[in-house]
Amino acid sequence: QVQLVESGGRLVQAGDSLRLSCAGSGRTFSTYTMGWFRQAPGKEREIVAAITSAGDSTYYADSLKGRFTISRDNAQNTVYLHMNSLRLEDTAVYYCAAGPWRSEPSARLDAYHTWGQGTQVTVSS
Repeated sequence: QVQLVESGGRLVQAGDSLRLSCAGSGRTFSTYTMGWFRQAPGKEREIVAAITSAGDSTYYADSLKGRFTISRDNAQNTVYLHMNSLRLEDTAVYYCAAGPWRSEPSARLDAYHTWGQGTQVTVSS
């Protein structure tokens, strides 16, 4: 079973950019569909972006298209979330998650079986 560790979250100012990383253990990382989700205080966990195992297909939440980019480096067992033009409403705990191979990445939480511990992103004005 893969284990996931997120990093890169910190306090930033509105308009800044930030890159989150999610490092996975094990030799099967490249077979997993990977997703980034986030959960703000008092809100449900929501999809941010997802990517297929080969990185050939991606999914983005409509509200984040154009600002966030998901990518992966299977040689490094790492998936990234590049976030640009950060806004106050992007403040949340960001989680990465692994799910089984799919031809297209899923936005559903229940499509992912392994989750990281989360990394806090706080955007200030």
